[in-house]
Amino acid sequence: MSDPTEGTHLLVATDDEPRLDRFVADRLELSRTRVHKLIADGRVTIGQRTPRKSEPLASGTEVQVVVPAPEPTEILAEDLPIDIVYEDEALLVVDKSAGMVVHPAPGHRSGTLVNALLHHVRDLSGVGGRLRPGIVHRLDRDTSGLLVVAKSDEAHHVLSDALRERRVKRLYRAAIWGHLKEDEIEVDAPIARDPLHRKQMAVVEDGRPSLTRARVRERWLRADFLDVALKTGRTHQIRVHMAHLGHPVVGDATYGAGWERGLGGPTRRWVRDLADRVPRQFLHASNLVFDHPVTGERLAFEAPLPADLAAATEWARNTTG
Repeated sequence: MSDPTEGTHLLVATDDEPRLDRFVADRLELSRTRVHKLIADGRVTIGQRTPRKSEPLASGTEVQVVVPAPEPTEILAEDLPIDIVYEDEALLVVDKSAGMVVHPAPGHRSGTLVNALLHHVRDLSGVGGRLRPGIVHRLDRDTSGLLVVAKSDEAHHVLSDALRERRVKRLYRAAIWGHLKEDEIEVDAPIARDPLHRKQMAVVEDGRPSLTRARVRERWLRADFLDVALKTGRTHQIRVHMAHLGHPVVGDATYGAGWERGLGGPTRRWVRDLADRVPRQFLHASNLVFDHPVTGERLAFEAPLPADLAAATEWARNTTG
């Protein structure tokens, strides 16, 4: 059955409205959760910009809402290889490979981590929804490394609360172009959807608070190798914050394209050689520490760099131009 709200809607506020999300939900008879998803996906606009969900509206404000057609919700179990580094009755910890999407989405209905988990685990938590069963947090498609998956609803709720309250420690290894001025930095800059490029995120003045800490492990000829700690978990947070500093993640085609322009001579060749050795963003979730949602036991996991990033690291630290 088709969705009666499917299509493009132009809504006009006839009175001052305290919140955008409430206004859209009431006018289209949608849940607040669904409206939040539409806003996050850039499908709610005022003029040419994507507003905040809590933005107040003045009388006469025009709001355009695009409600997409409903997608199939049946997700098939698939016998796909996944690296499970820990498993018990409540949870799994997976070392995700680069190139694997975490959960089904438009254009990726199969071959995802969720498809593989449904084959391996018959009773995944349903809290994440039909498209994201068991998923507590995500990694980008081309980011490798550790993530935790809940097998029970209780575990899902406890782990989600711990993540929200910043009691889950997540450490990444990253390589960035150029050199940071200091060996340790803190980036405190709000992130929201880019108002001009809606499939991207950006540092935006009225975005969600976002905090990243980084420490230089090694300084290469024209790049730094970092330990990066997430204190919040915004979409593309490390990639956006590093690009905001002028030091995008090596291999990041979305936020770092064209960084090498203006370089010359051996330095430019070195940069190109390193880029050729990193076919995806140099970002790996290396460490994950949290309290077990049932027993309270402190769990700590570490995943070494995968082969592609390990080889690039070895080349970079031993090549001087």
